[in-house]
Amino acid sequence: MSARGGYGDIFSGHQRTRKVPVPVVVAERDLVVEDAASGFCGAVVGFDRGYDGEFVKLEDGRGTVRLFALREAAFLIDGRPVTLVKPTATTPAPPTRSASGSTRVEGLRARVARASRIWVEGVHDAALVERVWGHDLRVEGVVVEHLEGLDNLGARLAEFEPGPGARVGVLVDHLVTGSKETQLTTGLGPHVLVTGHPFVDVWQAVRPAAVGIEAWPVVPRGEDWKTGICARLGWGTPQQGWRRVYDAVDSFRDLEAPLIGAVERLIDFVTEPD
Repeated sequence: MSARGGYGDIFSGHQRTRKVPVPVVVAERDLVVEDAASGFCGAVVGFDRGYDGEFVKLEDGRGTVRLFALREAAFLIDGRPVTLVKPTATTPAPPTRSASGSTRVEGLRARVARASRIWVEGVHDAALVERVWGHDLRVEGVVVEHLEGLDNLGARLAEFEPGPGARVGVLVDHLVTGSKETQLTTGLGPHVLVTGHPFVDVWQAVRPAAVGIEAWPVVPRGEDWKTGICARLGWGTPQQGWRRVYDAVDSFRDLEAPLIGAVERLIDFVTEPD
């Protein structure tokens, strides 16, 4: 019979007896719902599984936790019936950015090392560069080596013999006008680039907020800087202090801009075509 006859679809049942679909809601943690049968109201705090199905754990304002079966239309949200379902486990998406902020290359195979090198003054400098730029360096095939002191630079360059395709980038602490570091790093030729930061030590190139301090203390000239820093901050030995500094660095955001810029320039220099 057609609807024009005024009866509609006689097989669909009367409107008052027709079943109304109940919304399905994912039971995310801390979602507040009411059990329709008992009136117990609480926040979702977990799930359990029994021989007769899945259950949700609800905790009320007094800290009481009860289990309720995940059945159709068994709960209320704002007074309206809903069907709760357990969230499905999802695999977290892998990070798309490296610690330096560059695009991460997935499935990376270490490329054959370039002849060009980046040299840094000490092991702490090398460790921080690796922590932040390690992914980028492996993509580019750049090896970072430490000089064990800037006084060794001249001898190392004479042994290495920089040239086209075998450049050397040097990262220097306390590179300021008139310093010993500046005098040791001038006139080294077109295949050597020296960059650096103005800080006394690479520790100081880590943002104070990252290590939980307001500012790096001032250590008088003539006193060992790392020892003085640890004494003033109550960090114990320099070895213990270094662990605090290293663990505080997760990405380039934990470093000061002069160090970031210096390292980026060195990577560009040793990887650009001659």
